[in-house]
Amino acid sequence: MTSLTTPPVGTVARRTRRVSRHDIELFTEISGDRNPIHYDADLAARSRFEGIVVQGGVTSALLNAVVAEQLPGPGSVFLAVSWRFRAPVRPGDEITATVEVTAARTDKPVTTLATAITNQDGVVVLDGTAVVWRDPVVAAG
Repeated sequence: MTSLTTPPVGTVARRTRRVSRHDIELFTEISGDRNPIHYDADLAARSRFEGIVVQGGVTSALLNAVVAEQLPGPGSVFLAVSWRFRAPVRPGDEITATVEVTAARTDKPVTTLATAITNQDGVVVLDGTAVVWRDPVVAAG
């Protein structure tokens, strides 16, 4: 039997967001990441990415939001993640994060998730797995 804080296998949640240059600026302010690939349009255009790229932390943050607010929900924290960044995300892209429960412990509020982020064209820009623990007190509140 699954507990209140552990969702059943097969449960899915999604969240969509359009990313912007302002997101790049905010992430830089928080992280200090001033990599020119995020700011210098001429240099970025000559790189293998052929243009400005949003920081990976901005992209993966959408998964944080899904996990913390939807699935498993409030009180959730990542114990482990394994993510592959497969394609660049650019300012103006609309990205959709999807998580699906692939395993749920019955003895602890621990859930394993398949994770993916796609862009508006259906291209997978990030995929992988995450293991999440959900605080029962916060979950019940």
